[in-house]
Amino acid sequence: MRCAGLPPSCRNRQESNCIAYSLLRAKYLYCARRRQPALFFQMHTSCRGFMKILYYDCFAGISGDMNLAALIDLGVSPDYLKAELAKLAIDDEFALQCQPEKCNGIQGMQVHVRLNGQQHGHSHGHEHPHGHEHAHVGVPAHVHDHNPAQGSHLPHRNLADITAIITQSTLADPVKQTSLNIFRRIAEAEAKVHGKALEDVHFHEVGATDSIVDIVGAAICFHALDVDAVWSSPLELGGGFVRCAHGMMPVPAPATVEILHGIPTTRGGVEHEATTPTGAAIIAALAHAFKAAPAMTTLSTGYGIGHRQTERPNMLRVHLAEVDEVAVAGPAS
Repeated sequence: MRCAGLPPSCRNRQESNCIAYSLLRAKYLYCARRRQPALFFQMHTSCRGFMKILYYDCFAGISGDMNLAALIDLGVSPDYLKAELAKLAIDDEFALQCQPEKCNGIQGMQVHVRLNGQQHGHSHGHEHPHGHEHAHVGVPAHVHDHNPAQGSHLPHRNLADITAIITQSTLADPVKQTSLNIFRRIAEAEAKVHGKALEDVHFHEVGATDSIVDIVGAAICFHALDVDAVWSSPLELGGGFVRCAHGMMPVPAPATVEILHGIPTTRGGVEHEATTPTGAAIIAALAHAFKAAPAMTTLSTGYGIGHRQTERPNMLRVHLAEVDEVAVAGPAS
């Protein structure tokens, strides 16, 4: 009898650096040397009963840049991400910078999307899709002047523009579909909030280059990690008010509320916009379930550090973990 290697359902495990996988391989080699492959399955009958998940711990909410930073910290290569983003053919508009950063003593990753032709780098801790001048009330001056006449942003785009950029790129089809799914959720929410037809919706901040990087980058990283499912905790939305061109608006922003219909959330943990429309759309598109953390074996953890200094750690924590499919599904009826 010839050993053909690990069973197909276990090959992803072999590729991991996890100690548990090394033990699994040792078990298999022990059985193979004794020409008793059946013994392997007796020793590890649950081999096919595990799935790899991402678990989002959104105790401080989620924004596009924090998500991207957390997935890079989880193991996606910045060089790989930059090479994939270049396939959009808009890389002349921005430069992606990734750097280690600490928040409340916790080491993580922070992402900056520097827009070419801007007077200032855009460290976008939060996007502002509803207005051209949008400040967080009650926090240190965090004002973004989004008046194109002042040259602070590259041109805004509508859904058709963004769809053309993505579909005409050389990105893999699954990445294209995930990216378009996220953008469509935002467009539908904006159309509902402003009483417009979908094709008439003009994105403001969410249609800008930096947010395209956040959203398409999220899709690239998600598919690179090759997980079976995404689960998330309830989302912290924050509190307070924001000022924009339409006047004072409550947190969460109306588009965020629309996107998160049917998804469990918490409010008031912080007095600022904790979950942005982009962050809401990303997790709504990717997550299969919203629940407290299940019994899981954590393989690695990534921290995406935000740009605002707050008492509560301004970060997104994402776990790459294994869960037992049988335990998740519950006893058979």
